[in-house]
Order: sequence, then structure tokens, then C-alpha cells
Amino acid sequence: MVSSFTHRLHQLHTAQHELLHRPNAPEALGNGIFTRYQHPVLTAAHAPLTWRYDFNPATNPFLMERFGVNAVFNAGAIRWQGRYVVVARVEGADRKSFFAVAESPNGVDNFRFWERPITLPETDEPDTNVYDMRLVAHQDGWVYGLFCTERRDPAAPEADQSAAVARCGIARTKDLAAWERLPDLTTTSAQQRNVVLHPELVQGQYAFYTRPQDGFIEAGAGGGIGFGLSAAIAPACIEQEVIIDKKQYHTIAEAKNGLGPAPLKTAQGWLHLAHGVRNTAAGLRYVLYLFLTDLHDLTRITHKPAGYFLAPEGDERVGDVSNVAFGNGWILDPDGRVFIYYASADTRLHVATSTLPQLLDYVTNTPPDGLRSAASVAQINQLIDKNLAVPPPTVAELVAQAAR
Repeated sequence: MVSSFTHRLHQLHTAQHELLHRPNAPEALGNGIFTRYQHPVLTAAHAPLTWRYDFNPATNPFLMERFGVNAVFNAGAIRWQGRYVVVARVEGADRKSFFAVAESPNGVDNFRFWERPITLPETDEPDTNVYDMRLVAHQDGWVYGLFCTERRDPAAPEADQSAAVARCGIARTKDLAAWERLPDLTTTSAQQRNVVLHPELVQGQYAFYTRPQDGFIEAGAGGGIGFGLSAAIAPACIEQEVIIDKKQYHTIAEAKNGLGPAPLKTAQGWLHLAHGVRNTAAGLRYVLYLFLTDLHDLTRITHKPAGYFLAPEGDERVGDVSNVAFGNGWILDPDGRVFIYYASADTRLHVATSTLPQLLDYVTNTPPDGLRSAASVAQINQLIDKNLAVPPPTVAELVAQAAR
């Protein structure tokens, strides 16, 4: 028994060592906007063995997994002490999610979880489930984590054990290890998801991007990305929400939409990453899109390309919740490189890389949604006409350019 135990233990450590040290090469060609990578950066298998196994042969003679990890996904992200750090949503086999910090030296591979998951304090009304943290290094000196806190709907009948109330939980830290829990955000909306804290004060107040909802799943009349101000952070209270990006018929955000991470400040405006949801015959489809808002009027969208920026492809479409791409974390390096962390199918975490000039070029020069099929054809014809005015390069010229 001891020999079998030792052999299995060696196999477990060997397999995880190989996974943690696996290089992650970029995929070829791509779309010119961003670069995908061959492997996810975090999966359930990345969870430390010490979280999952009892290594004592006397109490676990078969070396069984005692705490099952089902998925690792939907991570906030931050550049921290020279390393690329994410706070991932880790979901156990019991369907309860919790937060855990993982870091990488280069942002694309060799991610390792810290020794312990985050011990998140509870409020007087304990959370049943917490998930999808957005991280922001705020002007006031704190690092804030805003997340969804879920509790069973007290008004639901006993027969309905799926009805829930979603609110925005708020915690803050100075070291990503010890977290102070603040009161949940209050607004006039029935429920809130996907709330993001703006990194700067606005008119001396804390600014929030919200997603007001009528119910736990359906956005209802409150659909869209909202914006509101709070005089304080503890407690934070928004008395008025203004919808800045509404859901719209027959678009990628016809069912609902919500902001991903906190926006990036650029010379051309605030760059936002968001998700849009539409109904299909196979169920809901989640994709990511970008838009730009005015530097001074955060409620005014200046540029918004048509369609999606990133959608699940290939194996990314398969998982616990199929056909989903979701992103709530990105990192802007001083050299302009951008690391976009997105999850696929509520199962695993990926990274895509780009640069700020590429993203701004995409946002400002890609046509907006014309909202009609005829408008899409007109845009294609304009592009064809533009290309016909440019003499195509010869094969010899293409070969010479490739050799440079």
C-alpha cells in the first residue's frame, strides 16, 4: 500500500510540474488585432495538490482527491511587484466559487497559485457564492476587488432552489493577501452584476460602471452598462444610474451586456473591454467587444466597432457553459503591450496579447454597427472600392518583403 501510495504521489507531482513549466507559444497569423496562445494559462489541474489531496497515508491510503476543483476562470488581473498577477475564480466540485491569486513572470505561461486561496471576510449576511472579481489600483491608494456576491432569494418558494439575488461585493487590500471587506454596494436596481470601479475619482466621488438587472438571470428593462457616482466607498451608494451602452436588438448584446475590467486611460479616451450576450438556438452566446469613451465625459461613447472583438473558437467553445468568452481582467505594460485574460466556457483561463496602438487603431477605425444587413454590405463595398484604388503587390514584391 505504501509503495502504491508513493508511486501515485510521484506521478501527481510529476504531472503538475510538467503542466506548470509548459511553455505557451503564440498561435500563427491571427487577425492582426490580438494574438491567441496555444494553451490555457490556468485550468483546474493548475490548482495546488495541497488544496486537493491529503498526503497522509494513514488518513488517505488510496491518495484520493479530497477537495475537487472543477474549473478555474474569470480572473481579474494586475501588474504587481514586477509580475503578472491574476485573481481567479476557482470553482470546487461543490459548485462554490472562491478567489485565489496566481502569478507569472511573463504573463503567458508558468502561472502558479499562491500557497493559500484568499480568505475573504463575510458581511453580516454571509455570501453563498462569490465570483468574477474585477481588480483596480485606485487613485486613493487601495487595490479594490469588486465581485458578485450571490445569496438565495428569500422571496422564492421552497420548491425553487435556484432563485438568487446578486449584488456587488467590495473588498480592498494593500498586498493582495489580507483583504478588508466593505459593505456591499447599494443602488436603486433590484440586482447588480459585473460592477466595475473606475480607477480615478470623478468630481471628488467614486465612479462605478454597473449592470442593473431586474432578476438574477434576465437583465429585463435594466439591461445595459450603467454609470453612477458615490460620495463614499464605505459604504458605497449610487442614487442614480445612467445607461451608457444599452442592449440592442439583433446585435451581439441583444440579451445583456456588462463591463469587463476597469478601463485603460489613453490619450484618445478611456478604452473599455465588455461582454455581450445574445440568444441562439443553442443557448446564450457570450463574446467580448471594445469601445472608447471621452476622457472627461465618461458617459459618452466616442467609438464602438461593430460586432465582437473576441469570440470563443474551437475547443474554447466546449466546457461547463458552452459558447462563452468572458473577460474581467487585463494588464497594460509601460511599453504599451496589453495582456487580455479571458475565460472560455466557464472552465479555463486564456490570455491574448496585443498593444495599445493596435487596440486603439481597431476601435477608432473599425466601422460601427449599421444595424441593418444593407449597411453591412455597404461597408464591404466601401472597403472593396478602397482596395481597388491601391495596386496589388506582385508575387515577387511579397516574397521580397517577407525576406526582409
